[in-house]
Amino acid sequence: MNRIRILIIEDEAAAAKRLYKMVEELMPEADIIEAVASITAAVKWFNSNPLPNLIFADIHLADGSSFEIFKQVKIDCPIIFITAYDQYALEAFKLNSIHYLLKPVKKEELSQAIERFRKHSAAHHFPVGNFEKMLSALTKPSGKYKERFVIRFGEHIKTIESHDIAYFYTENKANFAVMKDAKRYPIDNNLDELEHLINPKNFFRINRQFIVSYQAIAEMVSYSKARVLIKLNPPTKYETIVSTERSASFKQWLAGE
Repeated sequence: MNRIRILIIEDEAAAAKRLYKMVEELMPEADIIEAVASITAAVKWFNSNPLPNLIFADIHLADGSSFEIFKQVKIDCPIIFITAYDQYALEAFKLNSIHYLLKPVKKEELSQAIERFRKHSAAHHFPVGNFEKMLSALTKPSGKYKERFVIRFGEHIKTIESHDIAYFYTENKANFAVMKDAKRYPIDNNLDELEHLINPKNFFRINRQFIVSYQAIAEMVSYSKARVLIKLNPPTKYETIVSTERSASFKQWLAGE
């Protein structure tokens, strides 16, 4: 019996390691042949190796959407996507017969996705999605960006308006919204989730730790390796640098593109 060859595309080392462990437990008949962390690395891998039997792919990678991989490489093997997108966007997966898992990946849901893969494989039929159609559906503005957030701290409950937020950031696994008046509030959503909840015309994720509002940028300075150092208002104790992978997209965002 041939072993099932699996490729993981995931840019967060901890998430990749956790997925690796769960897949090993749930699929003793499989070998995880590689874990790659970027569009560039994935395209290079596909151009140098035969297709695997199954791919687990996070949609949001540091250097862009994993759909960019499939624009450059012809893929006709089954893919299970991993995503933090909301229910609206997930309709794209249903329409295109593609499996998906929501972050954080739960073992029970992973098991169900694997069973579906096994059934399709046994029948020698696994539908392949229209990636361009999916990407269009996922990036199409839904008109449902959050206008306000409910904040809970202690016994108190407060609402804050999205247009009053200067930036979001993460610290010691906790997430915060910093207002234009420098007040800071804990927020339930992580940065991956926030990227899809707030209007991308007004906010940009500059690195793993910060999502910033256009209006909060006080100054920008060229940094090493084509990166950009940002000074925020209100100021933060952290050095806020646009990562190398996001610099080109950041400049397009600044230009309103």
